[in-house]
Amino acid sequence: MKDIFVKSAYAVPVASAAIQADFPGFSFGTFRDPPGQLWADFVHDTDEFVVVAEGQLQIEVSGESALCNPGDLVRIPAFASHSLRTCSPKGSVWHYGYGKFGGANG
Repeated sequence: MKDIFVKSAYAVPVASAAIQADFPGFSFGTFRDPPGQLWADFVHDTDEFVVVAEGQLQIEVSGESALCNPGDLVRIPAFASHSLRTCSPKGSVWHYGYGKFGGANG
């Protein structure tokens, strides 16, 4: 698999259609989180991607951590423990999807 954290993978403002085109076969959704929102220690039996659209998120995947900004892509492999925390005072918006990595994005 390619790198977990890919800085500036998408132009800002982030276009959800571009993300969906890059991840065919994945589900697609959007979270709008308040400041300080924590999603802790999740594990899924499928691959997941996260793309930050607004704000900043501190994201940890299997012990590796990065402060992620708008346009950053995070690839989370199946069965990897991961956590996300909104760090920006105005909250965050981020897109996600579940599927199977392969081809250009996995």
